[in-house]
Amino acid sequence: MDADKKRLWVSGQFVEVTDEIYDAYMKGDRKMRYFESDLKAERFLMDENGQIKQVIPSREDSLDRLMDDNAEQFADRHESVEDMVLRRISIEWLYKALDTLTERERKLIEALFFEEMTEREVAHSLGISQPAVHKQKNKILKKLKHFLEK
Repeated sequence: MDADKKRLWVSGQFVEVTDEIYDAYMKGDRKMRYFESDLKAERFLMDENGQIKQVIPSREDSLDRLMDDNAEQFADRHESVEDMVLRRISIEWLYKALDTLTERERKLIEALFFEEMTEREVAHSLGISQPAVHKQKNKILKKLKHFLEK
């Protein structure tokens, strides 16, 4: 073999290869070393005294570390199409259920759940006691639940 020929170690022996093959192999080999070790290695910046000045973490992150750091890098911030459809169907059924209520029942539910009034506030506005509002609310919720379970 000539000294200026390129050789690669393949299957336990050196094999003479062209410059193109040698370059392609070396680029691939370098990429493998990069992914296998360079990405995983921490780096240290030293000062003039040989002391560690800064630690540069590896560029490969684990999901555990990201979760520990409260990273939301992989969070899906968009509602899926299926979830949107299910939510809309649920809302439609809720409005159908609300339509089955009397005007007084509907006003009570709207005040408690849509206007976020307390039972005491609703009782005061209707001129009845808070326990009466609570009892009516539970009766209406049972009625809505029964309708929605059909």
